[in-house]
Amino acid sequence: MYYLLIILISIASMAVSSQLKRKFKKYSQSRLQNGMNGKEIAEQMLADHGIRGVKVVSTPGMLTDHYNPKTKTVNLSEAVYSERNAAAAAVAAHECGHAVQHAQGYEWLTMRSTLVPMVSVASNLSVWVIFGGLVLMQTMPMGQTIAVIGVILFGMGTLFSFITLPVEYDASNRALAWLQRKNMVTQQEYDGAKDALKWAARTYVVAALGSLATLIYFALRVGGSSRD
Repeated sequence: MYYLLIILISIASMAVSSQLKRKFKKYSQSRLQNGMNGKEIAEQMLADHGIRGVKVVSTPGMLTDHYNPKTKTVNLSEAVYSERNAAAAAVAAHECGHAVQHAQGYEWLTMRSTLVPMVSVASNLSVWVIFGGLVLMQTMPMGQTIAVIGVILFGMGTLFSFITLPVEYDASNRALAWLQRKNMVTQQEYDGAKDALKWAARTYVVAALGSLATLIYFALRVGGSSRD
């Protein structure tokens, strides 16, 4: 059942990722009527929210856009940074949504930021600790304790992926509300931006479900080995 579930989640992940790329390609083909590029959209949203200490910079790659709270930078992929279309406006405003969250002390973002150092370590060690514990369980009683620690470490990553969901959805809601309130886009452009962000959010949902399925598998594996 676990392998079937993972296959289904993998298929869903590929489907969502493929659809996301199609949506962004579709909404990248028509020029914004206001003529602004992603950089200008981002700077305007930051200014409208009274945020002065955040810089908008270009970062290499595709769909590499992110907000870095440590450096206070809105990092936009090269296409988003310079393009003048609904997709670029959606992504730029979304990343600025994170900057607004940071400035306003949004609790879910604060919680996620607190977990980042722990999760970065836990994600690298968890699988090794789990399998190391499973091997040791064959000969040493402490093997189960080690395996359980590994499951807990993996669980931190799963928790992080679920905490990310409200952070991402809230950033999109802030972005769309601002785009509409300030008349930055036409109704057709707004619909395109909303559709693009909807599919972007679904990638996080699929990732969270995949992490949860793997966590349950590891927990059952460790529990089953201890009974054996």
